[in-house]
Amino acid sequence: MRVFLDQLGCRLNFSENSTLAGRLNAAGHRIVGRAEEAQVIVLNTCAVTSQAARKSRQAARHLNRRNPDARIAMTGCYATLAPRESAKFPGVELVADNSAKEMLHTLLEPWSAEFSDPDDLSRIQPHGTPFAPASTEEEGGRTRAFVKVQDGCQNRCTFCIVTALRGDSRSRTTAEVVSEVQGLVDGGYREAVLTGVHLGAFGRDLDGGQRSDLKELTAAILTDTDIARLRLSSLEPWELADGFFDLWQRWPGRLCPHLHLPLQAGTDAQLRRMARRCTVASFRQLAADARAAIPNLIITTDLIVGFPGESDADFEEGLQFVEEMRFAHAHIFPFSARTGTAAAEFDGQVKKAVKRERSRRMHQVAARSGQLERTRYVGATRPVLWEGSGQPLTDQADTLLWSGLTDNYLRVTAQAPAGTDLSNRITPVRLDELHGETLYGEPLLP
Repeated sequence: MRVFLDQLGCRLNFSENSTLAGRLNAAGHRIVGRAEEAQVIVLNTCAVTSQAARKSRQAARHLNRRNPDARIAMTGCYATLAPRESAKFPGVELVADNSAKEMLHTLLEPWSAEFSDPDDLSRIQPHGTPFAPASTEEEGGRTRAFVKVQDGCQNRCTFCIVTALRGDSRSRTTAEVVSEVQGLVDGGYREAVLTGVHLGAFGRDLDGGQRSDLKELTAAILTDTDIARLRLSSLEPWELADGFFDLWQRWPGRLCPHLHLPLQAGTDAQLRRMARRCTVASFRQLAADARAAIPNLIITTDLIVGFPGESDADFEEGLQFVEEMRFAHAHIFPFSARTGTAAAEFDGQVKKAVKRERSRRMHQVAARSGQLERTRYVGATRPVLWEGSGQPLTDQADTLLWSGLTDNYLRVTAQAPAGTDLSNRITPVRLDELHGETLYGEPLLP
């Protein structure tokens, strides 16, 4: 059975699709790179904002137009939020909500008898394991894998629909995650990214001797596996264990100096209305402590503008705080009222035109601070994990252009002779220039 996997939204969806790809491959199915080649299409949807829900609907229609003969299975947050609507899209023959996502490979199995093709299956070389991602962030490569360690969330942020769609926090065991990461190493991956709906809550829901936390999990992975680089995805800024930043001092070359700490709002009044469990002062102290403990740390964040009740004064105060925090990058969202969330019923809803203008100004501040953060590294040398394959330069046939990420999440491009293969290698790079959001450098090769 030929299957095409597509997803919208967060890296957790990417991780889930990667895991599904591994399970389908292990069962003898073939993951294809184009919807037009597929007999079955799996769309992992998002509904975190009304725009994400709209894009999910558009994606379902678009995939059907690309391949009207394929059967479509919709899963993810939009499929959970609107299962009846999802089932009505042309080509959709299966809707699996988030509670059934882990069993999706089994739910698809009855279709395999109808789509079996001995000639096609004989060419398949299954790879991966039921838990090992079969793809990475770099299409077709084995550079960076996303490892889902927990799902669900106990928080009740007033703007967030994800808690209702994903359920309460549920963690895998430390041993299970460690085994998967070592399997990725054996499969050639150089970097693993730990993901979850509420990553910082990892292990707290487990019983007895399996109970753990993110600090213990991180230490176990770095102690018991050979992964070259370990990166943490989004962490709520109020839930880190005592001594958490000591991990970077124990493994300075392997634990990536990059933290994504969602702030969401830059005033205490708005944080309270959002039911966020931090204050401006506690976030400021956390960022200062992290920067003091982790050399070359890059901090990124999420922000919401136009949340109900946000006055002009609130916005200006929040804007100043964001500028103070020196974020290297920010995902900025105009508030989107989601049915089923408390904030959708709040008084003081902000007009769309005001949200657009505030979003524009917040993007300007975030762009300036990001540029300043990247400029600090011009002239420095950082390790870069190179992705994919080099691209030939039109005016220099003997030179390839490579792209990769530093350990602290800066995008880098560099040139190398055509005979030099940088793919999936980590090399030191002298960062010479900054153009836009990309640093240009020179690999320092032996």
